[in-house]
Amino acid sequence: MAISRWKKFLYCLAIILSAIYLIWRLGWTIPWEQSFWVLLYAIILWICEVISNLTAYITIIFRMLPPKKNWQMDLHHVLDTWQVPDVDVLIATHNEDRELLEKTVNGATYMNYPKDKLHIYICDDGNRPEIKDLADQYGVGYIGLENNHEAKSGNLNHALSQLTSPLFVDFDSDMIPYTNFLQETVPYFQQNWLDYQNDPDHTQPLGYVQTPQSFYENDIFQYNLFSERIVANEQDFFSRDVNVLYGQHGYTIFTGSNALFLRQAVDKVGGFPTKTLTEDFELGARVNIAGYSSFSTTEPQSAGTTPLDLKGVIKQRSRWARGVIQSCRNLHIFLNPKIAWTHKAILANTYFYWWSFFRRLIYIAAPILFAVWKIQVIDTNFWLLILMWAPGYALLHIVLGDSSSRIRNERWGEVQETFFAPYLFLPVIMQTLHIKKHSFHVTQKSYQRNWLDRVYLLPHLAMWLLTTYAIIKFNYGKWGAEILYGAVITSWLLMHWINLSFAVFIAMGRQVFRQQTRFLRIIAGTIKGVGEMETIDISDTGLSFQLRDKNAPVLSAGEKLTGKLLLSDELIKERNFRPQDQTLEFDLTIVRKIDDQGRYAATATPADSSLPGWLHLVYDQHNQAVPKEYDRWMTPFDILGMNARKRLEKIEWHLRRRFTRQREG
Repeated sequence: MAISRWKKFLYCLAIILSAIYLIWRLGWTIPWEQSFWVLLYAIILWICEVISNLTAYITIIFRMLPPKKNWQMDLHHVLDTWQVPDVDVLIATHNEDRELLEKTVNGATYMNYPKDKLHIYICDDGNRPEIKDLADQYGVGYIGLENNHEAKSGNLNHALSQLTSPLFVDFDSDMIPYTNFLQETVPYFQQNWLDYQNDPDHTQPLGYVQTPQSFYENDIFQYNLFSERIVANEQDFFSRDVNVLYGQHGYTIFTGSNALFLRQAVDKVGGFPTKTLTEDFELGARVNIAGYSSFSTTEPQSAGTTPLDLKGVIKQRSRWARGVIQSCRNLHIFLNPKIAWTHKAILANTYFYWWSFFRRLIYIAAPILFAVWKIQVIDTNFWLLILMWAPGYALLHIVLGDSSSRIRNERWGEVQETFFAPYLFLPVIMQTLHIKKHSFHVTQKSYQRNWLDRVYLLPHLAMWLLTTYAIIKFNYGKWGAEILYGAVITSWLLMHWINLSFAVFIAMGRQVFRQQTRFLRIIAGTIKGVGEMETIDISDTGLSFQLRDKNAPVLSAGEKLTGKLLLSDELIKERNFRPQDQTLEFDLTIVRKIDDQGRYAATATPADSSLPGWLHLVYDQHNQAVPKEYDRWMTPFDILGMNARKRLEKIEWHLRRRFTRQREG
């Protein structure tokens, strides 16, 4: 989207004013006469401010710059009229459950692409017989591997050594591709090859196309904050906004799955890197450094699972943090002369992102030190601070809000940083000091919450209590002008108090009842002996439905029936279903009556012959129950109030239950 000259002026003014503030901070506010430790903290605080502003500047500048190349074209026309290349589909697995892997394999077999050009392989570094059986069941290739000491990189490199297609796509075992994945990615390479043939001197070869990481489940931020319909997935902002922005300049970041690669580019850099925990990030960077461009699409073409428990999420992000720091060291991003300046800025921004959690702790501590212990790390007066700080700070945040998408706002970014801060700052420091953690563990995606998860609450609760105490202590007994002069400290404390309140609620968790994700799917069907019906939602093992006949008999819980889903010709053509999928047979057991309008919830078991079509029906589209944008009508205070109310209601329910039991006893 083009930015007007007026907005560009405001963007530049925001950078200038905030830069002036940083210069003033260094020259006139550092308490040089304080003790060594206070001075050290003051300098660290200033450095944190510099880096925070620098990352904002990089983002703003990239949004102002025109795209390097316009990739807009008629993708389907390209695919239909030009030579179609062979594609190898690699599904890497490491001890994941067969049921999870089957969904991905099934989705890959339904991709709309010439069958003689599509080669699907399960890459199993466990050499498991049951996975070999799965490959045989679906008619796909199987590449086994024993004693793999190089994790996912070793697995994929082993597979590539046996394959020859000019393009390959990498899917994690839980990432289910949509029907049009290859239709929406392969044409970019076809266009690039044509451009290169016509003008090789001015055409940069395309190394890979990244599609957004998308998830069909709510993440811990959405679910634990009762915000499943209010905020988008935490990873959406990077995948569908920031990474797309980087791709407009030819340097999108490879995020580990859902990407189509030029085999030649990967071979040129020596395959997947093996000396890092984030082989994806480093491979993408090495391909770019080797002279290949990369691009990111805006619409997801696959969807997967996301960790549901705190332990799983924290372990995953710790590995990412260590891996990026590790890869940046391997690449020498700040000193490597082979890295273009645009690319260097993107890599630096990624590197500094993982330091944001350390910065967040520094920011939280600064006003507390002053409010509670009178430790002054910024030596200035109220009016001078307002004059030098407020204009640049306000304008910079206005600009960041204006230039970003509706996927996420700054508040949610701060909440996420606050939540991860106590757990990620130490891994980042340790990896920076070259204290390595070599072991690799696949992130557990199933829900495994237990009482030990309560431990994750303690850091946030301690900081929340201390911040609450600081607010009370700092403002107690103040009147009139005293309140005004302390407004900056108070507002700073209140901002952190809000973020920490969210973090506490996230860490408190929320009980998960449903084991399978339901997808909104409206499909006509029949139930034997009952009549016509229409599905409301559907999952692997269940569905909700509406009977069309108002005079149909009332169904009872536990009643066992059989039914059929009848797919329309239009749906079969649009989603690349097979002719045998037009009728999907299943057994069902009524779980409960939803209302008096003929709506019921039931468990469902598709017939063996209908299972592939059933899984494709469920997973071959975005889960419409998961929002793509945040609800701007809901303020942080609305969400905090809602969470407080629901938590209190739960406590009240438990107390009533205990009281009732005591009375009955």
